[in-house]
Amino acid sequence: MNSNDPTNHPLRGVAQSPEATARYLADIQRVLLEIGDNLEVLARETRVHLRDTHVEGDRWYHARLRAQPVEKTLKDVLRHLNGLTDGLERAAYKRNDVADKIKRLPKERREKELEKQRKKNPQIPAAPNYAPETGRQTPQHGYSGPASIYDLGQNRESA
Repeated sequence: MNSNDPTNHPLRGVAQSPEATARYLADIQRVLLEIGDNLEVLARETRVHLRDTHVEGDRWYHARLRAQPVEKTLKDVLRHLNGLTDGLERAAYKRNDVADKIKRLPKERREKELEKQRKKNPQIPAAPNYAPETGRQTPQHGYSGPASIYDLGQNRESA
């Protein structure tokens, strides 16, 4: 298998399925959150150690001043990591929305074509408004939608 061959990439199947994409991104998010927890502990322990390290001739604030650049850098890393995990969650939601839009698209196009034909020829009767099927419910996003990317793979029909 050629690693440069785009047709045999291992993530191809993940990219083609919204559920698999959500699972993959959730796994990455879990790993990053664990790394974030470790970085928080490291930042706290580094802060305690560096602020407690005094050299002969220091004033009381010199250790704190020496520690500030390191503390700021670790804080920035944590901020970027949190932004990355938020971005992964947004990407999973957007992938899910695209899949839903693709499923609705043929029906919307048929309705648009019928409307266009009705405008050209007023004798064509209007399409009957069918009641929604009782066995299936349309996904309602918002407060009743999935609470996190870990819920996106559940209660979905395969395409």
